[in-house]
Amino acid sequence: MAVRHRLIKAPPSTVWAVLADGSRYAEWVVGTSSSRPIHGHWPRTDAAIGYEVRIGPVSLTNRTTVRFCEEGSRLELEAHAGALGTARIAIELRPWGEHCLVLVDEHPLQGAGGWLHNAAFEPLIHLRHRAMLGRLAGLCEADGDQRQRQRHGRASTTTPATAAGPQGE
Repeated sequence: MAVRHRLIKAPPSTVWAVLADGSRYAEWVVGTSSSRPIHGHWPRTDAAIGYEVRIGPVSLTNRTTVRFCEEGSRLELEAHAGALGTARIAIELRPWGEHCLVLVDEHPLQGAGGWLHNAAFEPLIHLRHRAMLGRLAGLCEADGDQRQRQRHGRASTTTPATAAGPQGE
């Protein structure tokens, strides 16, 4: 089973905001180079985004469809990968103190991915999920830091002393 988790040092609402923005899909999903809405309102059920995968000079266009959405806590996706078939990707958010525990569960559904899926492929899926969750954590933690600065009335981390430049100028 390709199940992986990561503690993200941001509240679940911040993590959900990233997941709920279909235009940011390519920022956290490993292997995608761009994403755009193609049907419905992401992340509502049956909404879909198109995404592009580049492998050297080759570019493939695929789509991901929302199969289930429980706003703020659960998102189940069906990723269509052309000849490789489809996969179910379930993402669950759990509050963990002031942070968010994110669980990802992915399994092939149809096509070559399902036929080829075996214990030898599991480590590859885990590596992909580790990278994906790392990207998601980076985005969410940066977004959370930015929101916190805005809440406290600071647009940047520059202090008055450093903003003026070196002494004597």
